[in-house]
Parts: sequence; structure tokens; C-alpha cells
Amino acid sequence: MLPLADPATRAAILNWLDVFSGYVREVDYAAARPLWHEDVLVLGTHQDVIRGRETAIATQWDNVWPRTADFRFALDATEVLGAGDMAVAVAPWTSTGFNPDGTAFDRPGRATMVFTRSGDPARLGGWRCVHSHMSLYRGVPQASFADRPVKAR
Repeated sequence: MLPLADPATRAAILNWLDVFSGYVREVDYAAARPLWHEDVLVLGTHQDVIRGRETAIATQWDNVWPRTADFRFALDATEVLGAGDMAVAVAPWTSTGFNPDGTAFDRPGRATMVFTRSGDPARLGGWRCVHSHMSLYRGVPQASFADRPVKAR
């Protein structure tokens, strides 16, 4: 049997995902930055394995957040595993991509995110992401051509 997170941990991780989704929609790197460990390991559709939050921002967030819209985790379909001060979320997500002519298309994907409770307990229970793998579903166009402004770096 999988080590499902206890109800409090599940609620905290779902809240983390919901809050983070809002920062993605707002293209607010400054607000999202403290939610991620400074040495986070990240990989995804646009990036091989990289280390470091600032590198992730420069190579992954910059490549996706301003070019898409409406990012949201499907919280009702998210699984949360957990034990002690570690948790894992396996979560589908939705977003909107844009063709070069500005027409929109559905841009769904999925994520696996690993968390430790090591941050400021006043900030989302101290949960910080230490690894994420976010990728698009098969057949979804990788390129999106919106040009939304970054709210805060």
C-alpha cells in the first residue's frame, strides 16, 4: 500500500499547489521563489535536469510562465504521498497555450513534485519544493507564443 499523506499534510500540499498556481498565473517569480529550495532539482518538457532555483527560473519559468496562461493544478485529481517531513504530489495540470497567430489551445500536463518541511513554518507550513518534474501530455505543442509581462522578478 502506498504511504498516503495524513490529512493535514495532504491539505497543506494541496494548498501549496494552489498558491503556487496563482503565482504562475500572475507571472510572479518573487512570490514563488521562497516556495522552492535554493538547490532544487528540476526537469521538464523544456529542460533537462538542472540544479538550483535561479537556474530553474532563468531556463524553465522564463520559458513557460510568460508564454502561457490559466495554469492550474487539478487538485481533485492530485495524489499526495507523505511520511514525516517529506511529501510527494503527483498532479495533473491545465493551462492555455498560444499559437503564433494568437489563437489559444489547451495545454495540459502532469507533475511530480517532492517537498520537505524545512522552510519558514509561517509560509505554507514550511513546505518547500526540492524536486519537480513537469511535462506536457503527449501530442501537446511544446511552443507557446504569448508574451505576458513578469509581475515581479
